[in-house]
Amino acid sequence: MAPGLRVLVVGSGGREHALAWKVAQSPRLGRLFVAPGNAGTAALAENVSLAADDVPGLTAWAARHGIDLVIVGPEAALAAGLADALRAAGVPVFGPTRAAAEIEASKAFAKDFMARHGLPTAAYGIFTDFYAAIGYLLGVDFEQGGVVIKASGLAAGKGVMVPTCADDAEAAVREIMLDHAFGAAGDVVIIEERLSGEEISLLAFSDGVTVKPMLPAQDHKRIGDNDTGPNTGGMGAYAPAPACPPELVAALTRDILQPAISGLAAEGRPFVGVLYAGFMLTPTGPKLLEFNCRFGDPETQALLPLLDSDLLEVALACTQGRLAEVDVRWKAGAAACVVLAAPGYPGAYPSGAPISGLAGPFDQAVVFHAGTRLANDQVITAGGRVLGVTGWDADLPAALRRAYAAVECIHFSGAQFRRDIGGRALRRLEAR
Repeated sequence: MAPGLRVLVVGSGGREHALAWKVAQSPRLGRLFVAPGNAGTAALAENVSLAADDVPGLTAWAARHGIDLVIVGPEAALAAGLADALRAAGVPVFGPTRAAAEIEASKAFAKDFMARHGLPTAAYGIFTDFYAAIGYLLGVDFEQGGVVIKASGLAAGKGVMVPTCADDAEAAVREIMLDHAFGAAGDVVIIEERLSGEEISLLAFSDGVTVKPMLPAQDHKRIGDNDTGPNTGGMGAYAPAPACPPELVAALTRDILQPAISGLAAEGRPFVGVLYAGFMLTPTGPKLLEFNCRFGDPETQALLPLLDSDLLEVALACTQGRLAEVDVRWKAGAAACVVLAAPGYPGAYPSGAPISGLAGPFDQAVVFHAGTRLANDQVITAGGRVLGVTGWDADLPAALRRAYAAVECIHFSGAQFRRDIGGRALRRLEAR
């Protein structure tokens, strides 16, 4: 029997814990490593003390330890060229090159790419000058929908502002471009038409040619119930999203995802990994909000418990250009993830609070660690989003009950979480 594969997952959040958890279920796995990992990954893999964006360090370590596959979680590592360096060193990697990752690393590039390839998206303008951006805002009718203002670069999911009036819009542009709220990520700003409708996320595996979609998901960006308060990296997610039935998934794959992958290849940027498309389901049809170059967080925590196929086999097939040969199967039912965040998040927050209740027992639920670390054998908080608690069952209402029942078992000082994850989908299901 051939020896098991040595796999390295790069990252330290809930997404990476979920990836490691799913890879650990593969019969093809030999040894599993996570760099840098967290307290959760330490329970099922060997954590490696290397930062996710330490391109030279990770590349040298993977080559030295005979790693058979690297799965890269965070977008910053891909934008820094980790996949390029690994491939140059002969290490197989599931994740796009720096050039292909620009589809997320530069929203300006992404919007122009959508325009070049006829992919439906909101009308937009791109600005590097503050006064030019303000001039553009003078022509906006805020009573007819207004605008969305985005920092072009990577801002950990937080570089998007939705002003409700002209004064708020000017303040948002000032905050991004002059006050540098998001650092260099805001050197270029996109001002685009504000769309209305329901938002969904559709992720897909790709080997650079073939595209195979995952289940449609929906996440919750705002910190508070009923979508109140500031944007976060994501406070919860569920899948499949009833707003995007299978026939719509097929259409979006055919009309958007496949042309995007083909377009990237035609531009010399073949994309291997997970392409994430964010859509607004508008009254005039689906429109692209954004592309991401990796698994979503927290969508991954809701999707992977429903994946019936071997994630390790799917990822390997993508790196070897044979995704078309692999059957990507999904389980029936639904899954939902509820994020427990530190007090103060998404602003300043404390760390170091002990966490209790992690041992469960949980019924059809799992706790994915995000911002945690071990201190004297005690799991403590070490980030803004601390845990993602995922439940699964035959349908979404039951999956949500599983997740929230597990949440009630877990405690740390000042923990905050949304109590309305999946609420919009539940209302949609009740209306049927």
